[in-house]
Amino acid sequence: MPEKELSLVEHLEELRKRLIYCLIPLAIAAVFSLSFAKSVLAFLRFPASGLIQKLAFFSPQEVAVVYTKISLFTAVVLCLPIIFYHLWKFLSPALEEKQKVYISAFIFWASIAFLSGAVFGYLCLAPFSLKFLMGLAGSDLEPVISLSKYISFILAILLCSGVAFETPVLVWLLNRLGIVNHKFLRQKRRYVIAGIFILSAVITPTTDPFNMTLLALPMIVLYEISIWICRWNSKPTPKP
Repeated sequence: MPEKELSLVEHLEELRKRLIYCLIPLAIAAVFSLSFAKSVLAFLRFPASGLIQKLAFFSPQEVAVVYTKISLFTAVVLCLPIIFYHLWKFLSPALEEKQKVYISAFIFWASIAFLSGAVFGYLCLAPFSLKFLMGLAGSDLEPVISLSKYISFILAILLCSGVAFETPVLVWLLNRLGIVNHKFLRQKRRYVIAGIFILSAVITPTTDPFNMTLLALPMIVLYEISIWICRWNSKPTPKP
């Protein structure tokens, strides 16, 4: 049985506590990440290889701001298990006792899903998007790309791709909470696919259908995987 229902004030207090528990390690990891932010910047420039030779900065503080952005994003990646742990603990009152044993599986797969999405964005979505956008200029225009704008562009792609790849984990969690099941997901498939293409159009920084489809197709595959996960979860456990 789920734990006793909490009041709104108790939910807010629990949320505040979990946020503090996440922010403290995030701050520590961000400070630690500053020491190798320059190396991460070199890594993030890889999707622009052959397209952008040098990045420019237009204010004295721009480089410091960029290093801060990079360290914060790196801290989020390093603290993924901690973030997902406290997310689970926040949601645990709505779970039955037998479902709470899945905390390790949730943390592991949620972290893997985010990292997989970030890798997809880094290796596939970002290079194709940059190539398309830079190609619009033709040979008559000389690109002068701001360091801050480029990093914001890349980090946004990595973050959005990572969140998008959380679909199977989110659906599994909703299924555990009794909110959705595989039959419901099958019935709403056409609406979800339409929503995925709309979401992809919003997430991708380009307006061309190629890059939109490049993100939409993996999300559709992940949705189908989610249906099978829910179907597997719905199978009754054989009695000993």
